[in-house]
Amino acid sequence: MTINPNKALWEKGDFTKIAENMRESGAQIIDDLKITRGMRVLDLGCGDGTTALPAARLGAEVLGVDIAENLVAAGNKRAAAEGLSNCKFQEGDASNLIGVEGGAYDLVISMFGAMFAPRPFDVAKEMVRVTRPGGRIVMGNWIPGDPTLVAQILKISASYLPPPPPEFVSPMTWGLQSDVTERFLRAGVPRDNISFLKDSWSFRYAGSPSDLLDIFINFYGPMMNAFEAAELAGRAGEFRRELQALFESQNQSSAKGVTEMAASFLKVTVLVN
Repeated sequence: MTINPNKALWEKGDFTKIAENMRESGAQIIDDLKITRGMRVLDLGCGDGTTALPAARLGAEVLGVDIAENLVAAGNKRAAAEGLSNCKFQEGDASNLIGVEGGAYDLVISMFGAMFAPRPFDVAKEMVRVTRPGGRIVMGNWIPGDPTLVAQILKISASYLPPPPPEFVSPMTWGLQSDVTERFLRAGVPRDNISFLKDSWSFRYAGSPSDLLDIFINFYGPMMNAFEAAELAGRAGEFRRELQALFESQNQSSAKGVTEMAASFLKVTVLVN
């Protein structure tokens, strides 16, 4: 049986431990999207519901799709605990949304999720396929080379990993306007229907930057893989020191025992005719 490496990556850790520090920004993103009761929303790469649940609380009919079985289970558990019968989670691949109805969703959203799926042109095509005429696609994608937290985490982590295979397309290319435009143009979207805005996402944690780093090291799949490679190369201490310096420098909180860090991202909005 062939193992899907993307599925293995996101099931390796427990992203819910990271997502717990992202809830406020998730709710703010949804507030900004002006979701109304009865709107059909598809959340791709939804994790355990950081944006799906806030949308459901506003009365939307929400389907969350994620490749990781553990995150789908966690999302369904959170929705059930809140009595949100209008929010369901299921396993799926953003580059091949088998069983997801075409032209059915008023809003397709993906905050740092679909960008990690393989075959980016297929991802764009699938997002357009499932959006109804007159609907919207909204993506949040980390920006390559950006000086803020997540882009730097992924950059540092990549420097400790073996070179990727020749066919590998970096998920960070979803943070490049030219690449995103090309993908949606190929999916049949007019250029004028694609717009971009640089926005910011916040991580808030009741503890020190070092404690938050430990959570990333123990539960964030990309960092876990990089640490394993660093240990094999005898460079784990170097990796830890580099990340520690990053987390300390990114902390914007002056309060003891509180960590607040911002991460810039590219907000992509696509109008589907």
